[in-house]
Amino acid sequence: MNCFNIFTSKRHKPSPNKSKPSTARSVKSSSSVDSPRSIVELYNERGHNLRKFSFLELRNATDNFNRSLKIGEGGFGSVYKGSIRPVAGHGDPLVVAVKKLRRNGMQGHKEWLTEVQFLGVVDHPNLVKLLGYCSADGERGIQRLLVYEYMPNKSLEDHLFYRSMPLIPWITRLKILLSAAEGLAYLHEGLEVQVIFRDFKSSNVLLDEKFNAKLSDFGLAREGPQGDHSHVSTMPIGTYGYAAPEYVDTGHLKTNSDLWSFGVVLYEILSGRRVIDTHRPQSEQKLLEWVKQFPPDSKRFRMIMDPRLNNKYSLSAARNVAKLADSCLRKNPEERPLMSTIVDRLQEAIRESEINNISELRSPLPEPSTRRMV
Repeated sequence: MNCFNIFTSKRHKPSPNKSKPSTARSVKSSSSVDSPRSIVELYNERGHNLRKFSFLELRNATDNFNRSLKIGEGGFGSVYKGSIRPVAGHGDPLVVAVKKLRRNGMQGHKEWLTEVQFLGVVDHPNLVKLLGYCSADGERGIQRLLVYEYMPNKSLEDHLFYRSMPLIPWITRLKILLSAAEGLAYLHEGLEVQVIFRDFKSSNVLLDEKFNAKLSDFGLAREGPQGDHSHVSTMPIGTYGYAAPEYVDTGHLKTNSDLWSFGVVLYEILSGRRVIDTHRPQSEQKLLEWVKQFPPDSKRFRMIMDPRLNNKYSLSAARNVAKLADSCLRKNPEERPLMSTIVDRLQEAIRESEINNISELRSPLPEPSTRRMV
């Protein structure tokens, strides 16, 4: 099978947004009026360094997609650990992650194409790096694959919710949150075109060898509203429990929708609990409902903290992180803070925690587990 160029179609023009611009504070896109160019146009203008792989190359890189090399699986398909040769053929092989989409129709292709387009434009240390792709049609049908940098410490979800994974100490948790916030701030405020991630959750926060966070899975990403439009109208898609309620109810998508999702993950990382956990008692299954019983300034606030931390955290910093989560979860999306503000607040929480000088918080993590991702 041979790969072909995927960027030959004309730009799709979205349907007009009939809503009036909001008078409340909104995130400013530097080019929303001056240069409303699409991600596809930016991709074509800037050029890219994405490598086009043949299906045979990626099949060989993963030992024919050997089950023993599978490191992840989801609705999109499976992810395999692989090894590819350098472009020039010289030097050591590069360890990569290869995502192989299921051959089940155009929805998978659409998300695959979206991911290539967005990751071909964005460039930030807290966004996973796309190395290349394969788009091949042949006797075996349609094949769509993506090749990423390999993230040896898997995802935030793995470390929070699977007991076989190493515990993430308090300071490291805050630094992971900060890295993720910096990635979202770049998408919201640092590009010529505003980007809404739309699927921020703990499983999409990957961790490198130093436990720096990188956002992954851009298949649901969307360009933000441009010109006088206050939002993007789209069918609500995302993950139950993480999607902002106003987006689920109306289909009106804004960067504020990502803020809600970030608030959910803030409480997950404080509590060590999933946003929805049907294995817990009925009254504790919905995390956001449960934490309301323990407000940040209350004497019972410690009840929400992850018991695996063994009280090795800054209580005042934890209270401030919970207050930050509450601000992200405000019912009125216009009252939620900017991602750049969240970055500042998390930096303050890290400084406050380090001032407490609790030596246990700075102990190194054990070697990453070789357990296969669920």
